Amino acid sequence: MRPVPILTAVLVGLFLYLFVMERGFLRALTGAEAAVAEAEADTEAATAPEARVVAVVAQRSRARPVDSGLVLRGRTEASRRVDVRAEITGRVVSEPIRRGAEVAAGDVLCQLDPGTRPARLAEAEARLLEAEANERASAQLAERGFGAETTAIARRAALQAAQAMVEQASREIESLEIRAPFDGLLEDDTAELGDLLQPGAVCASLIANDPIKLVGFVTEDAVERVAVGAPAGARLVTGQEVRGRVTFVARAADPATRTFRVEAEAPNPNAAIRDGISAEILIGLPGAEAHRVPLSALTLDDDGRLGVRTALADEDGDGARAAFVPVSIIRDEPGGVWISGLPDEADVIVVGQDFVTEGQPIRVTLREEAGAQAVRDDDADAAQSMREEAENTAQSVREEAGAR
Repeated sequence: MRPVPILTAVLVGLFLYLFVMERGFLRALTGAEAAVAEAEADTEAATAPEARVVAVVAQRSRARPVDSGLVLRGRTEASRRVDVRAEITGRVVSEPIRRGAEVAAGDVLCQLDPGTRPARLAEAEARLLEAEANERASAQLAERGFGAETTAIARRAALQAAQAMVEQASREIESLEIRAPFDGLLEDDTAELGDLLQPGAVCASLIANDPIKLVGFVTEDAVERVAVGAPAGARLVTGQEVRGRVTFVARAADPATRTFRVEAEAPNPNAAIRDGISAEILIGLPGAEAHRVPLSALTLDDDGRLGVRTALADEDGDGARAAFVPVSIIRDEPGGVWISGLPDEADVIVVGQDFVTEGQPIRVTLREEAGAQAVRDDDADAAQSMREEAENTAQSVREEAGAR
């Protein structure tokens, strides 16, 4: 007889007996084990906080007013630009002025051939004299009752028509000289000698670069922060720097980019800055209360928000816990960043912030105290070294004396 099948049958029978007949005993045994496991978990929970206290270094920070700015990419533009055009038909009889020349307001840019216009002006003036004489005569006859009122009205109309002809002829004579409307620089040569200009034809292109205009485009979320009159500055790709004031903020967005045009004006003596140069424009914004912290103090929470971890004292005053505070960067500079979102005074964790979580018990050492402790430790080490050196010197002296 084989013993294995018999042993297997006995074990199966015993298991069925316990499962069916002694179920209460099994439940009591399972409950006791659960109670033991729960007690062990409570013990671990009671002792865990003490074991998970993390030592950190914090920096005590107070809010201070700080200026902020908005950086835009843009370009320079001439403050004034115009194409000076002819008003009448005429042939150019003046030598051209070459591009780049400086002109003053009122300078003649193009002189047109007068043609028969002086004769037409003389004819219009003669007709005016005739109309004035006829009008006076008809008026006197009408007052005495020897002339019809309609005749007097016709003579007054003829007089006004003659005056209009004289005005028109005089205006054409004046338009023979095309003059610069303001001080500026010529971007192109003026019309060449012998060109026939029609009404609307370009005689010259004139720009004014003083003051120079700084043009940039601001996004939808930042346009409300920019105000007319705000200080502005620019660094050009040529290395030049200028300062000015914001003069215009668009009320309508560009339909293609959904950005708003911003203009600032800056002095440009001698037209040293050219039109169309790329520039980095900085617009000053109203100051805000901010804290200056090391860049390394910034961290992210589980939701990906940028912020810092601070040390908050427990309500009972015994110990401290870590807390996460979302912040916004106002500006950065060598050695740190200026942030907003913290209370007026806060203990910002600058060492160990990545090893603690929300509500984590911490042991805080302020950065100033840590530095002072390091100095004290260095002083103690130096004093100990001096004592050891003095003892060694004394021992050497005694040994030398004994040898003698």
